[in-house]
Amino acid sequence: MAKRIVDLSLPVQDRTASPPSQSRQCSFETVRRGPDHWQATWISLSVHTASHVDSPLHCLEGAPPIDHLPLDRLVGRAAVLDLRSVHPEQGITAEFLAAASHSILDGDIILLHTGWSDRKFGDPDYFVRSPFLTDEAAHWLVARKPKAVGFDFFQERAAKTIDFKPEDFTTHRILMKHGITIIEGLTNLSVLEGRRATFFAAPLKLAGAEAAPARLFAIVED
Repeated sequence: MAKRIVDLSLPVQDRTASPPSQSRQCSFETVRRGPDHWQATWISLSVHTASHVDSPLHCLEGAPPIDHLPLDRLVGRAAVLDLRSVHPEQGITAEFLAAASHSILDGDIILLHTGWSDRKFGDPDYFVRSPFLTDEAAHWLVARKPKAVGFDFFQERAAKTIDFKPEDFTTHRILMKHGITIIEGLTNLSVLEGRRATFFAAPLKLAGAEAAPARLFAIVED
């Protein structure tokens, strides 16, 4: 059976927006020297920009930072849940997840596929009109015992606003308190539908940070 690598990462470019809570954009500065070609680019961006991995330090005081996150939490069998029937701003419930689930094994990496990032990343609606995960759905995921959960939509309802309180990040807290790693900014998940796939997330090893940009990809069997 043939295998291939599928890129599941969102692109980052100059002026890519960060979440509303930070209200900033990426900045690229390119330095060149001549007469032959030599180029180096400096970037300024939130570690929560586009495709990234959150460590529990993001919402749990004193928890391990991203550079202490074991890599075996970020590699594993992908269990893709097809949620493409959800609407903008709709809360995804446990009932939705149960209807979309098939064979989820303990230790799988569950990937929630709404198609939202495919359609809306880079659009102002991406953050503010995204579907979101309800608390009951987060508890449903905990009961499946995954080692990580990945999202192709802006799953934390409170993060749509700029005046949230830390305790409002209930989805993050429910998952993180149970040792489940959160992977955000997935795209292109339709390629994994109906296929056996091994998922990989490779975050930068940023010492002491609560998250890091990551390249997300999968090896699929056709």
